Amino acid sequence: MVAAAVSLGVLLRLCRVLLFLSQFYILSGGGSLNLEQSQPLAQSIKDPGPTRTFTVVPRAAESTDIPPYVMKCPSNGLCSRLPADCVECRTNFSCVYGKPVTFDCTVKPSVTCVDQDFKSQKNFVINMTCRFCWQLPETDYECSNSTSCMTVSCPRQRYTANCTVRDHIHCLGNRTFPKMLYCNWTGGYKWSTALALSITLGGFGADRFYLGQWREGLGKLFSFGGLGIWTLIDVLLIGVGYVGPADGSLYI
Repeated sequence: MVAAAVSLGVLLRLCRVLLFLSQFYILSGGGSLNLEQSQPLAQSIKDPGPTRTFTVVPRAAESTDIPPYVMKCPSNGLCSRLPADCVECRTNFSCVYGKPVTFDCTVKPSVTCVDQDFKSQKNFVINMTCRFCWQLPETDYECSNSTSCMTVSCPRQRYTANCTVRDHIHCLGNRTFPKMLYCNWTGGYKWSTALALSITLGGFGADRFYLGQWREGLGKLFSFGGLGIWTLIDVLLIGVGYVGPADGSLYI
């Protein structure tokens, strides 16, 4: 038993020695080879070679925004005929009302125009009458209409309208202004039709039914036109325009 234990210990020592020698061989000989083989790879990683540097120059922003007033400005037209929204003028509010006056004007950016000789120009003079926009005649501006007021009433009703000067009209002050106007709208009722119905079928309330006045029409129908008296009165009232459509509009 002792001899077997001794032989086993000798074998273990021999194995340890052989293992040590093999590791030493690998580190001394084979390791240097591996380092030499791996060195070019490390060199290729560390030295990437000559590099190029690119400088990115940002492009100038291209402006594609078109001013809204350009849509109203005819291209290469007469400068003196341009709409007021296309020009800027140095106005003089101390001019004499109703008298002719001249103002120095300049076209706005992105607007092109010519003079009488078809030459491009930026500065020009316009001739106009000294007056504010709200003093213009009714043909020189457009106003909003109202369908919520009574046109057939005594006295006539007015409403507040928003008015805007036409493009080619030049004036002083704001080009949009409020103004009190008489109610002036129609619902499509004809005065001649209403009068004809009142004369022929007024006893049955046909005229009142046509004008949208149902209660008065039923009253005339069941009273036989008020025994003829109501019929004659309606003929006179419709004839002079005192009785109109129930929606308060004007005849056409």
